[in-house]
Amino acid sequence: MSQQKTQPESTLPKNLAADPRFLAVERTIKQYQFRADALIEVLHVAQEAFGYLSEELMSYVARQLKIPYSRVYGVATFYHFFSLEPRGKHSCVVCTGTACYVKRSSEIVARLEQEFDVRAGKTTADGALTLSTVRCLGSCGLAPVMVLDGETVGRCSSESAVAAVHVLIDSGRTPGSIAAEEQSRRKRRGGGA
Repeated sequence: MSQQKTQPESTLPKNLAADPRFLAVERTIKQYQFRADALIEVLHVAQEAFGYLSEELMSYVARQLKIPYSRVYGVATFYHFFSLEPRGKHSCVVCTGTACYVKRSSEIVARLEQEFDVRAGKTTADGALTLSTVRCLGSCGLAPVMVLDGETVGRCSSESAVAAVHVLIDSGRTPGSIAAEEQSRRKRRGGGA
């Protein structure tokens, strides 16, 4: 027989309470019955809703799940998916795992930093792009790999990476969506794949 926990007294800051995105976070906390082992699920929903995890939001989650703030912070900083700063409109994550490193992913990162005037782990001044690195994306056969707005792009070079990010920023479309659209257009014209 399971025992449902009661909701802790709300200590939600007013600016969060007024934000409609917060409903998803609150709903997830209730769905998991304020259980501490739901921390990662709650943080995923918070990240998705707000785009990043603010100190205020992490404090609220810690209080609601009755765990120390240090645990929430530790989890949020351990996993690369979570961000403690607002992200740009688009994201570019470059893999720096062993296979990608051997195939010069560090040169791709350096070229992207230079081209878009942003350091890895930061967002451009205009908020258009967040550039990040990750230890391994698990796509070693496609090395070097980067992920543009959630789409994996393999066998990159410095030049192709810069070009793909320019297309993403300028058109809002990833290379994969452009290729899929082109393929669809050819099929409609009877040109095949």
